Amino acid sequence: MEKIYSVTELARELGVTPRTIRFYEDQGLISPQRAGNTRVYSYRDRARMILILRGKRLGFSLRDIKEFLDLYVVDTARVEQMQLLIAKVRSRMNLLEDQRQALEQSLSELKEIERTAIEALTARGASIPPA
Repeated sequence: MEKIYSVTELARELGVTPRTIRFYEDQGLISPQRAGNTRVYSYRDRARMILILRGKRLGFSLRDIKEFLDLYVVDTARVEQMQLLIAKVRSRMNLLEDQRQALEQSLSELKEIERTAIEALTARGASIPPA
């Protein structure tokens, strides 16, 4: 017998709010069964939520995540899914590398501005604010 979860149990286990789970349900990323008026989530829904949360944490869009999850259902051999995953991961890594370079450049410029300002204050005998 497969374990089922209430929205509260699943939320607690995944460290999110029930509202978060309902949001992903509204987006069509998970589709729980109903027991009367109560939503019941399967192990499959739990696994999908783990993938969704991981995808969001890594910066993928909901559309990317949905595309990946939809392929999982269609491509049982998971070849297309893995190919898509590789392409999306590479794209995300490239974007993050670009952002890292921009961030490093900004930090370098800010450090130079700070150094110049400290030199100017020091030359005037003024105190330097704490870091």
